[in-house]
Amino acid sequence: MADAIMMPDLGSGTEEGTLLNWLKQVGDSINAGDVIAEVESDKATVEVPSNVGGTIIQLVGQPGEALKVGAVIGYVGAAGEAPNAEDPNAAPIPAAAEPTQTAGRSAAATLPPTEASTRAMESGVKEAAFGTPTGNGAPRPNDAPPVQVPAASGDAGAASADADGGHLPDGVKASPVARRIAQEKQIDLRQIKGSGPGGRIVREDVEHYTPAAAAPAAPAPAPAPAAAQAAPATGGAALPGQHFGTPPADDVETVEVTRLRATIARRMTESKQYVPHFYVTTDVDVTALLDLRKQLNANLDDDHKISVNDLIVKATALTLRKFPNLNSHFYGDKIIRHKRIHIGMAVALPEGGLMNVVAKDADKVALGTMAAHNKEMIARARERKVKPEDVQGSTFTVSNLGAYDVDHFSAIINPPEAGILAVSSAKKIPVVLEDGSIGVANRMKVTISVDHRVSDGAEAALYLQQFKKLVESPMQLLI
Repeated sequence: MADAIMMPDLGSGTEEGTLLNWLKQVGDSINAGDVIAEVESDKATVEVPSNVGGTIIQLVGQPGEALKVGAVIGYVGAAGEAPNAEDPNAAPIPAAAEPTQTAGRSAAATLPPTEASTRAMESGVKEAAFGTPTGNGAPRPNDAPPVQVPAASGDAGAASADADGGHLPDGVKASPVARRIAQEKQIDLRQIKGSGPGGRIVREDVEHYTPAAAAPAAPAPAPAPAAAQAAPATGGAALPGQHFGTPPADDVETVEVTRLRATIARRMTESKQYVPHFYVTTDVDVTALLDLRKQLNANLDDDHKISVNDLIVKATALTLRKFPNLNSHFYGDKIIRHKRIHIGMAVALPEGGLMNVVAKDADKVALGTMAAHNKEMIARARERKVKPEDVQGSTFTVSNLGAYDVDHFSAIINPPEAGILAVSSAKKIPVVLEDGSIGVANRMKVTISVDHRVSDGAEAALYLQQFKKLVESPMQLLI
């Protein structure tokens, strides 16, 4: 019986990835964990491993097509074997053909998606529906029961509709990713010439499109009355479709919004709009912590040295053991408390933007082992080439700007997490010692941002008290 290869979680609420290329082909023998494809998410290129082993008898999707998280992207089994007909996610192989790589179809079109993005409205507040946690204690975003989607219904079936000549939104053949990018950039797809099969518009066509390639614009309408031109008050933010006039070309530079920046903008806007943040700050003496790090690194090579961030992540995780409510995710009608502690670490990318990588079981893994693994994940993130496990399953996040000479800042919560810890720079400042004399100490401000639907100020303050005690007596981090 054939086994299905599933599209893995790509992290950060990503619902689909664009297939870049298959690294394995039909007929190849693979083991569970072997990388079979590369896909492009909104934040990075992700290596996709197979969750099963055997001989590949079918691959679903062509380069440039969108693959849904949780969808079947292939099958393995005995040579010549067909997929399990009883599998509700099975993509049937045409009867007249031998098992082969599916051509001209997207996984989103040929398979019923197992990920349905929903929004719940509770007491007038919009909530993101993230579904049921997976076995490792961390949820997969937007998890919902399989839903059969007709091939010709909207964007979900766009690839199939394009190939079959059925209903086409706006009468344009385009991939779902291309449609989304065009919508974000407010580009009319009818002005773009597609380079994909049958003239289909793909992601690259939209990203490389320039207005100069379009047909001449229609004459500008006559000026509206002054009263009609007045823009509504928006708190300084332009609404979609709202125009404030064009400044002189010499005075501005137009920068197109990247997919990464668009994703950050969407998720952070949702967080600030729908998650009621509150903030608690404390001041921590890190003199002993820095001394411990110096001692630990004295005899280690560069590949194994421990960073201040590694120590902070360990302290964050150990403190969460005593405050499991903060190691929770909020789902509108319920709060899920995770039994395992996976710390997300915000990584600044060289070209701008952020990506979270995840230190799994950060409270249990030995400090040296965790430090080496963190270094590898951060390097992959900065190269924009990560593994699925690098970005999956965070239950709480640390954002550390200590390397940037920052006195203090507050971080935005990464939904559905209940909190995030913002870490500022350690600085030598004068302090009053216990005997009343003046001394010098390395002090660092940390601020916890908490979802007020999950917790309250007193619990956040107690968390910081325990965190401070642990950092100021850092030998406990080695136990």
